[in-house]
Amino acid sequence: MLQAEQILENRYQLQSQLGNNGIRQTWLAKDLQAADTENQQVVVKLLAFGGTVQWEDLKLFEREAQILKQLNYPRIPKYIDYFSIDDRTLWFGLVEQYIPGESLKESLIQRTRFTEKQVRKIAVEVLNILIYLHDSNPTVLHRDIKPSNLIWGEDNQIHLVDFGAVQDKAAKEGVTFTVVGTYGYAPMEQFGGKAVPASDLYALGATLIHLLTGTPPGDLPQQDLRIQFAEQVNPRSSSLVSWLQKMIEPAPENRFTSANEALTALKSGLLVKSANPDYRLQPTKFINNSGCGIANESEKVPEEILGWNWGAFLMPWLWLFTNHVWLGLLCLIPHVGWVMAIFMGAKGNEWAWKSRYWRNIQHFKAHQRGWAIAGILVGLPVSLMLWCGAIVAMFGMIL
Repeated sequence: MLQAEQILENRYQLQSQLGNNGIRQTWLAKDLQAADTENQQVVVKLLAFGGTVQWEDLKLFEREAQILKQLNYPRIPKYIDYFSIDDRTLWFGLVEQYIPGESLKESLIQRTRFTEKQVRKIAVEVLNILIYLHDSNPTVLHRDIKPSNLIWGEDNQIHLVDFGAVQDKAAKEGVTFTVVGTYGYAPMEQFGGKAVPASDLYALGATLIHLLTGTPPGDLPQQDLRIQFAEQVNPRSSSLVSWLQKMIEPAPENRFTSANEALTALKSGLLVKSANPDYRLQPTKFINNSGCGIANESEKVPEEILGWNWGAFLMPWLWLFTNHVWLGLLCLIPHVGWVMAIFMGAKGNEWAWKSRYWRNIQHFKAHQRGWAIAGILVGLPVSLMLWCGAIVAMFGMIL
């Protein structure tokens, strides 16, 4: 029986159990032979052969080790070691790099759902990982993409972990492979034992739908085998919705032909016509609600323009004139000015969008970028001079 503090292979000291699905155990461990303390923490996966464990389970375990050993990508855990222990029970162990961070499944428990901006970031980063895997020779299919296998690392990057269901396509086409995957995320062809690169795209699409709606794809209604999720998403996300609908087409030939094509379509911000192999891309219709009024709560500000506004923070007394946010005049009141400047920095983008009409988001961003540059070049030096003057005056009064 394995327990914390136990040392395997005179090298790996088990610390805490991360998972146990009845067949495999996953432990956070300390590599006592690591050259530096930064790489001491590792993940040790263990498989006890015998009992309910079948040859097929061992085959998948060994395949994971073999393929991880061949991969070299910064968003995939690095292979470290593979060993076996014959101590009454025959244990097989796989050691890989530990990725500090939080799984998207854990994040969902805390926040219910992700924003469209976050979902797009995750999609781009996972697609880049899939491009690497699918373009490998032979092609590598993950076959189990889901929130629990995606880690939002402390480096603010998305990492794909758990290659326990991985398959390399060195075998001939038409051969039936092991049936693996998770209900709701795996496409129909995968349960038929024949996964293709588009199968990983389906799983990614289903995962992103879960993040966007807060509801597992298996719990969402279906029509003609298609997940129905559009009603639970902001209607302004039309381009993302159409892109996701194509990702989860029931027939693999109706999905994107590759992760590269899916990434290009996502970045282009174009509407994608699904359920048709000869789809055409159409420009997304942008709903411009700028100038709706600073107190308007019914109209939502586009997510991609939200964030800190340096122009509003550093030059609130001038920035307000071209952005029509007259609340900035409060910055001229002594003792209140700095507090209001912070509010302007935090809420400036939202207030400016609502206060005047902009041609489009690009027009808005270009305008605010100009003010940010002016704030750094002019506003910051002026503010520092005023501060220095105030400090000198204060000391003068004291003396």
